[in-house]
Amino acid sequence: MNDPAPTAPTGPPSELDKLRRRVEALSRKRDEAEARLHTLLGSLLPLDDLLADTRRRAGALYEARSAREATSAAVALSEQIDAAHLMLRGEFARHDVSPMDVVGRAADPAEMRIVGTEAHPFTPDGTVLRERVTGFRLGASTLRPAQVVIAVPGPAPEPEPVPAPEDGPDPGASGVTSAGGKRAQPRRTTRSQRHLPRKPSAGRGRHSRRA
Repeated sequence: MNDPAPTAPTGPPSELDKLRRRVEALSRKRDEAEARLHTLLGSLLPLDDLLADTRRRAGALYEARSAREATSAAVALSEQIDAAHLMLRGEFARHDVSPMDVVGRAADPAEMRIVGTEAHPFTPDGTVLRERVTGFRLGASTLRPAQVVIAVPGPAPEPEPVPAPEDGPDPGASGVTSAGGKRAQPRRTTRSQRHLPRKPSAGRGRHSRRA
Protein backbone atom coordinates (compact mmCIF):
# COMPACT_ATOMS: atom_id res chain seq x y z
CA MET A 1 0.00 0.00 0.00
CA ASN A 2 1.40 3.31 -1.07
CA ASP A 3 1.82 6.01 1.52
CA PRO A 4 0.04 9.36 0.78
CA ALA A 5 2.23 12.05 -0.69
CA PRO A 6 3.45 14.44 1.90
CA THR A 7 1.70 17.81 1.87
CA ALA A 8 3.69 20.97 1.76
CA PRO A 9 3.67 22.78 5.05
CA THR A 10 1.27 25.72 5.11
CA GLY A 11 2.26 28.99 6.60
CA PRO A 12 2.19 32.73 6.07
CA PRO A 13 2.89 33.81 2.46
CA SER A 14 6.41 34.75 1.72
CA GLU A 15 7.47 38.15 0.47
CA LEU A 16 7.81 36.69 -3.02
CA ASP A 17 4.19 35.50 -2.96
CA LYS A 18 2.99 38.94 -1.83
CA LEU A 19 4.92 40.62 -4.61
CA ARG A 20 3.50 38.18 -7.19
CA ARG A 21 -0.07 38.90 -6.04
CA ARG A 22 0.50 42.65 -6.23
CA VAL A 23 1.84 42.34 -9.78
CA GLU A 24 -1.18 40.24 -10.80
CA ALA A 25 -3.59 42.78 -9.27
CA LEU A 26 -1.89 45.69 -11.03
CA SER A 27 -1.94 43.79 -14.31
CA ARG A 28 -5.69 43.19 -13.99
CA LYS A 29 -6.33 46.86 -13.24
CA ARG A 30 -4.24 47.90 -16.23
CA ASP A 31 -6.17 45.56 -18.53
CA GLU A 32 -9.49 46.87 -17.19
CA ALA A 33 -8.39 50.50 -17.67
CA GLU A 34 -7.25 49.79 -21.24
CA ALA A 35 -10.58 48.09 -22.00
CA ARG A 36 -12.55 51.07 -20.62
CA LEU A 37 -10.40 53.50 -22.61
CA HIS A 38 -10.89 51.45 -25.79
CA THR A 39 -14.66 51.45 -25.23
CA LEU A 40 -14.72 55.19 -24.58
CA LEU A 41 -12.70 56.04 -27.68
CA GLY A 42 -14.82 53.75 -29.81
CA SER A 43 -18.01 55.43 -28.56
CA LEU A 44 -16.65 58.86 -29.55
CA LEU A 45 -16.09 57.92 -33.19
CA PRO A 46 -19.75 58.56 -34.17
CA LEU A 47 -19.44 61.96 -32.53
CA ASP A 48 -16.47 62.72 -34.76
CA ASP A 49 -18.59 61.78 -37.80
CA LEU A 50 -21.38 64.07 -36.61
CA LEU A 51 -19.01 66.98 -36.05
CA ALA A 52 -17.51 66.50 -39.51
CA ASP A 53 -20.99 66.75 -41.01
CA THR A 54 -21.67 69.81 -38.84
CA ARG A 55 -18.58 71.46 -40.28
CA ARG A 56 -19.84 70.75 -43.79
CA ARG A 57 -23.21 72.32 -42.98
CA ALA A 58 -21.44 75.38 -41.57
CA GLY A 59 -19.70 75.75 -44.92
CA ALA A 60 -23.07 75.56 -46.67
CA LEU A 61 -24.31 78.39 -44.47
CA TYR A 62 -21.30 80.51 -45.40
CA GLU A 63 -21.82 79.85 -49.10
CA ALA A 64 -25.58 80.49 -49.11
CA ARG A 65 -26.61 82.81 -51.95
CA SER A 66 -30.10 83.72 -50.79
CA ALA A 67 -31.96 84.36 -47.56
CA ARG A 68 -33.92 81.13 -48.02
CA GLU A 69 -30.75 79.05 -48.42
CA ALA A 70 -29.17 80.77 -45.41
CA THR A 71 -32.23 80.08 -43.22
CA SER A 72 -32.34 76.42 -44.24
CA ALA A 73 -28.60 75.98 -43.62
CA ALA A 74 -28.83 77.73 -40.22
CA VAL A 75 -31.67 75.44 -39.08
CA ALA A 76 -29.75 72.33 -40.20
CA LEU A 77 -26.60 73.54 -38.46
CA SER A 78 -28.49 74.18 -35.20
CA GLU A 79 -29.99 70.68 -35.32
CA GLN A 80 -26.55 69.16 -35.88
CA ILE A 81 -25.07 71.00 -32.91
CA ASP A 82 -27.94 69.90 -30.65
CA ALA A 83 -27.52 66.29 -31.80
CA ALA A 84 -23.77 66.37 -31.13
CA HIS A 85 -24.30 67.79 -27.64
CA LEU A 86 -26.95 65.18 -26.79
CA MET A 87 -24.70 62.39 -28.08
CA LEU A 88 -21.79 63.61 -25.96
CA ARG A 89 -23.95 63.92 -22.84
CA GLY A 90 -25.27 60.40 -23.48
CA GLU A 91 -21.75 59.00 -23.59
CA PHE A 92 -20.94 60.90 -20.40
CA ALA A 93 -23.93 59.30 -18.68
CA ARG A 94 -22.84 55.82 -19.83
CA HIS A 95 -19.51 56.36 -18.07
CA ASP A 96 -21.13 57.79 -14.91
CA VAL A 97 -20.22 61.40 -15.75
CA SER A 98 -22.97 63.91 -15.00
CA PRO A 99 -23.29 67.72 -14.86
CA MET A 100 -23.62 69.23 -11.40
CA ASP A 101 -26.58 71.59 -12.07
CA VAL A 102 -25.71 73.89 -9.16
CA VAL A 103 -27.89 76.93 -10.05
CA GLY A 104 -30.10 77.84 -7.09
CA ARG A 105 -27.97 75.97 -4.56
CA ALA A 106 -25.67 77.36 -1.90
CA ALA A 107 -22.06 77.68 -3.06
CA ASP A 108 -19.92 74.71 -1.99
CA PRO A 109 -16.14 75.31 -2.14
CA ALA A 110 -15.58 71.55 -2.43
CA GLU A 111 -17.05 71.44 -5.94
CA MET A 112 -17.41 75.07 -7.04
CA ARG A 113 -15.14 78.03 -7.73
CA ILE A 114 -16.65 81.48 -7.26
CA VAL A 115 -15.63 83.67 -10.21
CA GLY A 116 -18.10 86.54 -9.75
CA THR A 117 -20.75 88.11 -7.53
CA GLU A 118 -23.98 89.98 -8.25
CA ALA A 119 -26.14 92.00 -5.88
CA HIS A 120 -29.63 90.55 -5.36
CA PRO A 121 -32.06 91.99 -2.81
CA PHE A 122 -34.29 88.88 -2.55
CA THR A 123 -31.86 85.98 -3.10
CA PRO A 124 -30.03 84.49 -0.07
CA ASP A 125 -26.38 85.39 0.21
CA GLY A 126 -24.11 82.80 -1.43
CA THR A 127 -26.75 81.31 -3.73
CA VAL A 128 -25.49 80.31 -7.17
CA LEU A 129 -27.11 82.54 -9.80
CA ARG A 130 -25.53 81.01 -12.91
CA GLU A 131 -22.66 78.85 -14.12
CA ARG A 132 -19.96 80.31 -16.30
CA VAL A 133 -18.37 76.87 -16.70
CA THR A 134 -20.40 73.72 -16.11
CA GLY A 135 -19.12 71.42 -13.41
CA PHE A 136 -19.11 67.62 -13.79
CA ARG A 137 -19.02 64.65 -11.44
CA LEU A 138 -17.53 61.23 -12.03
CA GLY A 139 -19.65 59.05 -9.82
CA ALA A 140 -19.61 60.72 -6.42
CA SER A 141 -16.30 62.55 -6.96
CA THR A 142 -15.70 65.92 -8.63
CA LEU A 143 -14.37 65.58 -12.16
CA ARG A 144 -14.31 69.34 -12.80
CA PRO A 145 -15.45 72.09 -10.42
CA ALA A 146 -18.10 74.50 -11.61
CA GLN A 147 -17.23 78.17 -12.07
CA VAL A 148 -20.17 80.13 -10.67
CA VAL A 149 -21.54 83.61 -10.01
CA ILE A 150 -23.20 83.96 -6.60
CA ALA A 151 -25.63 86.42 -5.03
CA VAL A 152 -24.54 88.98 -2.43
CA PRO A 153 -26.71 91.38 -0.39
CA GLY A 154 -27.49 94.72 -2.00
CA PRO A 155 -29.83 96.44 -4.43
CA ALA A 156 -30.28 94.96 -7.84
CA PRO A 157 -28.08 96.55 -10.51
CA GLU A 158 -29.79 99.23 -12.57
CA PRO A 159 -30.41 98.38 -16.22
CA GLU A 160 -28.08 100.01 -18.68
CA PRO A 161 -29.62 103.12 -20.31
CA VAL A 162 -30.74 102.75 -23.88
CA PRO A 163 -28.84 105.20 -26.13
CA ALA A 164 -31.06 107.93 -27.59
CA PRO A 165 -31.41 108.01 -31.37
CA GLU A 166 -29.29 110.52 -33.22
CA ASP A 167 -30.89 113.81 -34.26
CA GLY A 168 -31.89 114.13 -37.87
CA PRO A 169 -34.83 113.75 -40.22
CA ASP A 170 -36.65 110.47 -40.19
CA PRO A 171 -36.11 108.88 -43.61
CA GLY A 172 -39.47 107.14 -43.34
CA ALA A 173 -41.41 110.30 -42.46
CA SER A 174 -43.41 111.93 -45.23
CA GLY A 175 -45.08 114.65 -43.19
CA VAL A 176 -44.67 116.94 -40.20
CA THR A 177 -45.37 115.61 -36.71
CA SER A 178 -48.25 117.30 -34.96
CA ALA A 179 -48.27 118.51 -31.38
CA GLY A 180 -50.12 115.40 -30.22
CA GLY A 181 -47.30 113.14 -31.37
CA LYS A 182 -49.12 111.93 -34.51
CA ARG A 183 -47.81 112.45 -37.99
CA ALA A 184 -49.75 115.18 -39.77
CA GLN A 185 -51.21 114.20 -43.13
CA PRO A 186 -49.82 116.11 -46.14
CA ARG A 187 -52.17 118.83 -47.36
CA ARG A 188 -53.62 118.33 -50.82
CA THR A 189 -53.13 121.09 -53.39
CA THR A 190 -55.05 121.86 -56.54
CA ARG A 191 -53.56 122.04 -60.02
CA SER A 192 -53.94 125.81 -60.06
CA GLN A 193 -52.02 126.08 -56.76
CA ARG A 194 -49.24 124.00 -58.23
CA HIS A 195 -49.28 126.17 -61.41
CA LEU A 196 -49.91 123.24 -63.73
CA PRO A 197 -51.63 123.69 -67.12
CA ARG A 198 -55.27 122.66 -67.27
CA LYS A 199 -56.12 119.58 -69.29
CA PRO A 200 -58.44 120.13 -72.27
CA SER A 201 -61.95 119.02 -71.40
CA ALA A 202 -63.63 116.15 -73.16
CA GLY A 203 -66.33 118.49 -74.53
CA ARG A 204 -63.80 120.75 -76.26
CA GLY A 205 -62.18 117.79 -77.89
CA ARG A 206 -65.48 116.54 -79.31
CA HIS A 207 -66.42 120.04 -80.54
CA SER A 208 -63.13 120.43 -82.40
CA ARG A 209 -63.57 117.04 -84.12
CA ARG A 210 -67.08 118.01 -85.25
CA ALA A 211 -65.76 121.24 -86.72
